[in-house]
Amino acid sequence: MHVTLRARLAPLRSQFVYPSVRLALVRAARRAPAQFRIVHYSVQRDHLHLVVEAADKRSLSSGVRSVMIRIARYVNDLLARRGRFWADRWHGRALASPREVRAALIYVLANFRKHARRALPAGMDPYSSGPWFDGWREWRQDSGVPPPLAEPAPWEEVERTGACRSWFAPRTWLARVGWKRCGLVGMGDAPMR
Repeated sequence: MHVTLRARLAPLRSQFVYPSVRLALVRAARRAPAQFRIVHYSVQRDHLHLVVEAADKRSLSSGVRSVMIRIARYVNDLLARRGRFWADRWHGRALASPREVRAALIYVLANFRKHARRALPAGMDPYSSGPWFDGWREWRQDSGVPPPLAEPAPWEEVERTGACRSWFAPRTWLARVGWKRCGLVGMGDAPMR
C-alpha cells in the first residue's frame, strides 16, 4: 500500500525536524511488525510517502494512525507547539502488481526529484529509506562503500550498523522480490509528473 500523509507544518526535511520524524518512523516500524510494517518512506517538505504492508484493513488503519500520532507528538514536542499537525486524513492506494510496486518505489524513493527546483545529480535521498533499499541498480548495501547521497545528511550509529534494515524489511513476495521482475531502480530515476 502506498500511503501519503500531508502535514500542516513545513519544512519536515530540515536537519532540525527530520531526526524526530525518522525516530517516530523507526519506533512505529518496531511496534507490531507482524501486523503493520513500514517498508519504505520518504520525507518531503510538507508531506510523507510510505510504502507499507498490513495484515488486514484494521491493522493498516491502526498502523497509519500510530505513525501519524508519533510524528505529531515528536515534532510538536521538539518545536514546543500545540495544535493540529496533519492537514487532512491519510490517503492510501493498494499495490496489486509488480509493476505498481516498482512505480510506487520510484515515486517514494525519488520523490525529492519531483519537488526539486533544479536538476539533481544521481544519488539517493538522505531523507528516505534509500540507504536500506536493496533494489538499486548502481549500489549494493553489502559493497562496503557508503551510499551516494544527493545531499549531505547526518548519519547516526543505528543507521551505520544497519539495524534499520531489519525493521523495514518487507515480508510479502510482491514487496520483497516480485517488483524486481520489472527491473531494478536507478539512482537517477524520477517519478512521472
